[in-house]
Parts: sequence; C-alpha cells; structure tokens
Amino acid sequence: MNTTTLGEITWSNCREEISMKFPLIVLDLDGTLLNSNKEISNRSYNAIMDCIRLRMKFIFATARPPRAVRSFIKEELLRLSSFIYYNGAYIECKHTGIKDHVPIESEITAEVLDYCLNCNPDLDLSLEVKDEWMSLKEYDYTTLIKVKDNPIVKPLDELKRLEASKILFSGNIDMVSFLEKFNTKLNILTTDNGKLVQLSSLRASKESAVSVLCKAMNISLENVMVFGDDFNDIGLFNSCGWPVAMGNAIEELKLISKEITETNDNDGVAMILERLCR
Repeated sequence: MNTTTLGEITWSNCREEISMKFPLIVLDLDGTLLNSNKEISNRSYNAIMDCIRLRMKFIFATARPPRAVRSFIKEELLRLSSFIYYNGAYIECKHTGIKDHVPIESEITAEVLDYCLNCNPDLDLSLEVKDEWMSLKEYDYTTLIKVKDNPIVKPLDELKRLEASKILFSGNIDMVSFLEKFNTKLNILTTDNGKLVQLSSLRASKESAVSVLCKAMNISLENVMVFGDDFNDIGLFNSCGWPVAMGNAIEELKLISKEITETNDNDGVAMILERLCR
C-alpha cells in the first residue's frame, strides 16, 4: 500500500506552482549562460535539468548559428530544448515542431553586397543561410569572432541571390552613411568592440521569435522568465514577465530588469534556477 505524507503533498504542490508560474525560461548564451571560457558550468547544467524535471521548458536564444550552439550544449539539452538562432532569424522548436526562417530578402542581400564592395572592395563579407556560412574569399575569422570553422568561398553572383539569415562584415567603411542607407531596411548590430557588423531582417528579433513560440505553446509572455546581458536582449526584457539581468549586463538591461543576478562567471543563471527548484 502506498502512503503519502503531508510533507510530500506540500512539496508536490510547491513544485506544481513553480512550473505553472514560469513554465518557460529563455536563456541567452554568450555573457549569460556561457562563462568566459564559452562553457556551461556543471552547476548551471544541473540547475537547468532540475527545472526540466519540474516540467519547465527552455528556449536558448542567441545570435549564434546552430553549429556553434551544438558545440556548447550537451546532447541531453539539445534533445529537450528549443532554439532561436541569429537573434530570431531561424527557429527550431522541439516543443512544437516549428521550424521558421526569417531571412533578408535576396534583393536587399544584393543591395548590401554591392554597396559595401563599392565602398571598400577589400571588406571582409560573409553570409549565413540557416546553418551554412559563405564568403567571397578565404579569411581566418578565428581571432575576430572566436570560431573554429571558416566560411565556404562562393562567387559574388551566387551570394547576391541568397536570402541570408545574417550578413556579417568587418573592415573600413563609413558606418554613418551605411546606417543612413540601410537602417530602415535591416536590423544592424555592431559587436566585438565595433569591429564586426551583423545584419538581419527587420522582422527578425529574439522577442518576436519567443512570441511566436509562446503562442504555439499557449504560454503567456507574462509567465516567461528571461536571462540576458546585452543590447539584443532589450526587446525580450520589455516583453517577458520576469527579466533577469546578469551581473555583467549592460546598464540599459539592468534598469529594466526585475532582478539582477551574479555574473556569468559566477553561475548567475544557476543561482536563480536553483531558487525555483527548492
């Protein structure tokens, strides 16, 4: 005969309440879940798995491509979680089966490439399409954006016909003029201390992707907890119910957060998740 103590009933009710209050948690990677060594600590991994056991769902929302995410995240998390890549331009949702691509139209891809190369023929240009990375010439990106692979070289005419998930360039160009021409056509993000410019569709953002997935999962944005550290997380912080800023986050994010946790190197994400699971 099975018996259940009052303590077990109370804990069961508590666990149910937690999973109902925050059924979905959105995690940025760089500067948030990943430490400075680009690793997920054992403490963070265990905290995420404990939350999953409480039936909470996880979405990893990042500027990175799928292949990079696969190199950081253990197989078990890859199997149980959903992913937003390229700041919302590409979605793979394990919870709903949704796969969505919000690319830059090929006409705008061609316009950007022509403009940039007319300004500086030696500019280092590359394109991402879903999980394929292409460029005009061979270039070692290892130092600039700390990746292990390099893009496949393709001719300009072929690149101009692509609907790109993301366009990247680095090198000498007049950014004031570039912004004047393209800021109404593209999302433009400058990263890596101003050395790298990343372009995506105006329709692509982390917050719009999370909204699509929440609607499919019948989860209110008010019941979403989100962790982040940088400018591309501001939209999520404004739309989700419980935004948590990392200790190393930009001040603009801290000002609109519900709480501030420890830094990414001090397991700030794990500290909050462990509190949920107590």
